[in-house]
Amino acid sequence: MNFRLTWVKCYVMFISDKTSRRLKRSAILLSESSMLKLTKKTDYALMAINYMSCQGEEFIANTRTISEIYNIPLELLAKILQRLAKKGIILSQNGPKGGYILAKEPALITVGEVIRAIEGPVQIIRCHDGENTCLQTERCTVRSPLRRIESKIIELLDKTTLDQMYREEVIEEITVR
Repeated sequence: MNFRLTWVKCYVMFISDKTSRRLKRSAILLSESSMLKLTKKTDYALMAINYMSCQGEEFIANTRTISEIYNIPLELLAKILQRLAKKGIILSQNGPKGGYILAKEPALITVGEVIRAIEGPVQIIRCHDGENTCLQTERCTVRSPLRRIESKIIELLDKTTLDQMYREEVIEEITVR
């Protein structure tokens, strides 16, 4: 079974004055079956990190600036950036000229790291999330194949760096056996 994952590069699109500064869907994981979707929080996290990486190594990104550029609610973005800092993906700089910088180069940060920092573990099936509330556990015929698919998705997310994603080098086909 083949499963194709494609990343769409994030960008801001300026349209007519009525629809001005609307953010085009960005960094969304698409699949042929739309099985896995990222939340807006992850979208925003990836946009913020992309902004930081485009500014250079020493650039300190201000939360308000990112919020205004990408039209992200300020309080939500602040929480997202705090979570990324807590997970060690970005570093917080205090003071009047404070903000955030990347903790490491974009080539060393994986998409999987960012997703887990914001959303927790990546799961496409819930039957092994520790709750074991599924009534079909004993006779389930899809759990094992879906676990293999999930494993390949996680593997791809963990080997795809933000640098690759932003340079659109991520289109890859994976085979699940």
